[in-house]
Amino acid sequence: MDNATTAVQQFSFGKPNASSILFFFLVVVITLLATYFAAKKSQKTASSYYTAGGGISGFQNGLALAGDYMSAASFLGISGMVALKGYDGIIYGVGFLVGWPALLFLIAEPLRNLGKYSFADVVAFRLNAKPIRTAAAIGGLLVLLSYTTAQMVGSGSLIKLLFGMPYEIAVVIVGVAMLIYLLLGGMLATTWVQIIKATLLLGGVSLITLLVLVKFGFNPGELYGAVAAKYGDKALEPGGFIKSAADAFSLGLALMLGLLGLPHILMRFFTVPNAKEARKSIVWATTWIGYFYIIIPIVGFGASVLVTRETITSFDKGGNMAAVMLAEVMGGSPLMGFISAVAFATILAVVAGLTIAASAALANDLWIGVFKGGQATEAEKYKSAKVATFIYGIVAIFLGIAFKGQNVAFLVSLAFAVAASANFPALFMSIVWKKFSTTGAVLSILVGGLSAMVLIVLGPTVWVDVLKNSAPIFPYKFPTIFSLPLAFIAGWLGSLITPDQRAQELFEDEKLRTYLGVGAEGAHDH
Repeated sequence: MDNATTAVQQFSFGKPNASSILFFFLVVVITLLATYFAAKKSQKTASSYYTAGGGISGFQNGLALAGDYMSAASFLGISGMVALKGYDGIIYGVGFLVGWPALLFLIAEPLRNLGKYSFADVVAFRLNAKPIRTAAAIGGLLVLLSYTTAQMVGSGSLIKLLFGMPYEIAVVIVGVAMLIYLLLGGMLATTWVQIIKATLLLGGVSLITLLVLVKFGFNPGELYGAVAAKYGDKALEPGGFIKSAADAFSLGLALMLGLLGLPHILMRFFTVPNAKEARKSIVWATTWIGYFYIIIPIVGFGASVLVTRETITSFDKGGNMAAVMLAEVMGGSPLMGFISAVAFATILAVVAGLTIAASAALANDLWIGVFKGGQATEAEKYKSAKVATFIYGIVAIFLGIAFKGQNVAFLVSLAFAVAASANFPALFMSIVWKKFSTTGAVLSILVGGLSAMVLIVLGPTVWVDVLKNSAPIFPYKFPTIFSLPLAFIAGWLGSLITPDQRAQELFEDEKLRTYLGVGAEGAHDH
């Protein structure tokens, strides 16, 4: 262990080197080529821009879903959390995975058969479209802003490490690169960038894991023993980060049910031609994601021992660069350059997916659906999508700068808390409950989303860490245990107080389309 620690001191983190720059530009060139060919193939329509014309296969979409989900939080954040906090970091990996079976059995088929561009299409299927789309856009944007912040924080730390440039400039570079990909190629380009990135990420993390296991004789027990010897037995026990049972339960709810309300994940089910391919997407995605979350704790514990917590936090207090620094220890500058480039592609692809989902909320749900009453030409829809993408990209850059230094896995868990509270209850009740009304849906989305955001702001992360107050008003880090029940109660009360007869009459039509696919949106040419 001492030799490894000594080796760390010989590396020059934060200074550009030839291999890092080479791999970085190689990944950029590959993804730009994918964008170029996607742009040539894509039609200039809203359907092509938002859903790639619905022509992506289940296998391709499964790999793209895995790419979307294995974000900076998964790669950089969880490995850093495990490295610094030990056992509690693994909770994130387990939590991020367990929502996928629920997504398969509860949401995937109804979503694909009822929707067109966004989850708001599903909720609004038998309800009053304008208030639903307004509320859904607000709820969706709250989630997307939280999630995007995490990715931008990870990108700033990564490019700072790779090139030694200021964090703020790094965030701007990532934001501009993402806008280039999206404005040129839309969802088709994003899908192929995700597929490329997922393949590279799975390969890179597998390689680091293999090198760590070689170091410890292919015996994970020796690795855990080294962690315990260096930091004490508490490093392998719960309580390093999650201090209370309420926080643990709240985090679990957020990670499991938040997946079922993430707009950029739900949007992917509109890129496949039918419900069968949607189900196939989840099976493939779960396979890749499950494998990834099995091996990522080894990377985290390996960094904890071979890089040391002191070295990790001396560069980034959130621990987000633990995996990249471990790559340099295990394979020198070439491996660090490769992993950095993969991490950059990871962030770029996920931010692109988030931004295109935000574009759908702003342009399709708010501008076209609410302000223009659904009356717009295809050219107007396409143009509004591009404008919304540009606006959201600028906002993402500012958020990345504002939340500098936070752990990205933790920031994403807050996004999951908002998604579980704002989007999931309304989506679920609209599919299964006949008496669900427009008022109930609006109240569910707004009460769930806003209560989650308010409690997050009043909690330790924002009130103390960001705003620098001495003590939080809300004592818990995760609000889901309170905000999720509030969303269901608000939806239930609103539906009982203001019943919607038309919505109840259309429920049988909705069931027919949900389970048989009668009248579902079909695939179009790219």
